Amino acid sequence: MTSADTPHSGRCTCLAPSYSREKRFQNSSVNRCCKLRLRRSSSSSSSSHRKPSSNPTATSCPNQAASVASLTLSSRFASSSSTMDKQQQQQQHRHDKKECMELVMDGRLPTLGCSVPGEATAPVEVNGRTIEAKLDDIPERENWSGTVEFVLACVGQCIGLGNVVRFPYLCYKNGGGAFLVPYVMTAVFAGIPMYFMELALGQWLSVGGLGVWVICPIWKGVGYAATIMAAWLNTYYIIVLAWAVFYLCSSFVSVLPWASCGNFWNTEACLSEYDRHKLPVKCYNGSSYLEFNVTKEFNASYIFEKYKDYTCSQEYDPNRFSSPVKEFWERNALQISEGIDTPGTVRWQLALCLLFIWVVAYFCIWKGVKWTGKVVYFTALFPYVLLTILLIRGVTLPGALEGIKFYIVPDMTRLKDSSVWIDAASQVLFSYGVGLGTLIALGSYNKYHHNIYRDAVMISCLNSSTSFFAGFVIFSFIGFMSHEQKRPVSSVADSGPGLAFLAYPNGVTQLPISPLWSVLFFFMILMLGLDSQFCTCEGFFTSLIDEFPRLLRRRREIFIAVVCFISYLVGLSCITEGGMYVYTIFDTYSASGIGLLTLIFFECIAIGWSYGVNRFYENLKDMFGFYPCFLWKICWTVTTPLITMGVVLFNIVTYVPVKYVNYSFPTWAHVIGIMMAMSSVGMIPIYMVYKFFTTGGPIRKRFKILFRPDINIVRGDAPPPYSSIPRTTSSGVVPL
Repeated sequence: MTSADTPHSGRCTCLAPSYSREKRFQNSSVNRCCKLRLRRSSSSSSSSHRKPSSNPTATSCPNQAASVASLTLSSRFASSSSTMDKQQQQQQHRHDKKECMELVMDGRLPTLGCSVPGEATAPVEVNGRTIEAKLDDIPERENWSGTVEFVLACVGQCIGLGNVVRFPYLCYKNGGGAFLVPYVMTAVFAGIPMYFMELALGQWLSVGGLGVWVICPIWKGVGYAATIMAAWLNTYYIIVLAWAVFYLCSSFVSVLPWASCGNFWNTEACLSEYDRHKLPVKCYNGSSYLEFNVTKEFNASYIFEKYKDYTCSQEYDPNRFSSPVKEFWERNALQISEGIDTPGTVRWQLALCLLFIWVVAYFCIWKGVKWTGKVVYFTALFPYVLLTILLIRGVTLPGALEGIKFYIVPDMTRLKDSSVWIDAASQVLFSYGVGLGTLIALGSYNKYHHNIYRDAVMISCLNSSTSFFAGFVIFSFIGFMSHEQKRPVSSVADSGPGLAFLAYPNGVTQLPISPLWSVLFFFMILMLGLDSQFCTCEGFFTSLIDEFPRLLRRRREIFIAVVCFISYLVGLSCITEGGMYVYTIFDTYSASGIGLLTLIFFECIAIGWSYGVNRFYENLKDMFGFYPCFLWKICWTVTTPLITMGVVLFNIVTYVPVKYVNYSFPTWAHVIGIMMAMSSVGMIPIYMVYKFFTTGGPIRKRFKILFRPDINIVRGDAPPPYSSIPRTTSSGVVPL
């Protein structure tokens, strides 16, 4: 076996073409493998070399002298393992290993040529058994153990905090039920098509977000941009989970610490919105104004009775008083500083919470997708149990109906406002998790003929339905808060961290057994965010490991541990006293907004126009056995690019510098944010220029090779197309 037998892809395969649909063997069989190490001396490099394969994607074999390869010979035979005891199995294993060694040394195995995955030589029949030879010095790539695990992983990835803490607020803000009109239209013409395209792309090529761009090399910068953006997202998204763990741990008490004043972090201005008996009484009579502080003797009832000629009221003034919930968030959890230029010290409590989350995320993905597939059974399903429990409790609270009315009653006049359509497009594309390479990675672990078409539509619809369902949960509690505080719903509703760590904790303090409901809510937040976090991490690691398999696949656990630790160190900048300002810059610029939408636009252009939507349809037919609906062609080539670029241009034209509450960031902070955005999106034009000038040949030939190369890629484990698989019938006739 010569050094020329080592393929450029690192894998030479000889497989028996005995497929039946997606199962390679219908009868019960025992797969016996004997592994041996062959050290090839430098003299072997002078042996005969095979000619490169005629496959257009095959490349010449590199001369690798004195390298170590692992030869695995799989001996498959149709006999039941139940008829063999342990001693017989061990004896058979030793016999197979000896036979394998003899076959290698005698040269009786077929010559393993240099080829790409999917090209194979004929198997060898030895003593009535089919022998398969595989030369591979890198570990095998895993697959999902079953369809359910893949679906749950996708559900966990796309259903996250945005469904619970952002969508309900946007729905209320943009006309209630009327917001569903632009939301559904954007989902149909942009969100679902992109979701389907990325999953199908990964399943077709069985490789991560970098390797898929072999189909149009000039656009590989899109893959690098997605990988960098995923790295930024992994760093700061997990900060929200650290806050949730801090609140979760603080909830295991008899009285919630943010329910009242009197704690060491509270100020003299601290006063709860629910302590209305402590609010000062303000009286007007048109010409004079009186204000009375309420005491035990001089209470509100006495004041109202004495000053009947005045119009008296007790109103909570947020400019004068400070809520204990707000003070717990800002003065205890965050200990927030005056601005981003005063970072302060690291909050050690939050540092421990962040470390805990990173350790959990690491052990969710360290062993690969087979291990991750087991974890998602809990992390993807349990949040629905918690949402249902919270909904049942929420709708039974006083004022819940008013909150739900504000959420769903449509205001059709809002559809004339362009910002409503922009909010809908942004929410759909962000909540579906497209553009980051995660979906490509998740789809790449599927079997070749898996019906990803059905799954993509089903999961997308489930994502949007979950967002709408979560709105009933959130606004039932917001309606209750409005009822208790005697304030309109519009002054209570909030979005993002304000909803998760201010509005809901405020409302839960008025419930019986409030610590229980607080624990359930923050545990739900933790579960929703955790599977989104480790699935995005899996997409990031899959891209790099598939790009450098020889270097990283054997060292997967160590590589993931190193990256998680580095991400933890970078994330410490978001949990200092000025960390909330750093988090806001990360959230605005690094992996969302204009940058992510621009990436999605170029991804659509690359597949729909550069590689060619018709060619992609042929690949889909080879996987599914049928052509998907022609509507997807229109979406990938017209509607999705128009929607994404339209949102980008609108955001640029109406750009307003981001603020945190009333704090305006200095110019240098925005410059750093723009640099973070360009670190990912900027890779697209940089790689295009690099690839163009490093590719040889005339300019016309370069364009052909880089934008639309003539390739015919077949997965190494891909069964024959559906059209070539014989179908058996009850009559025994096998029609072709």
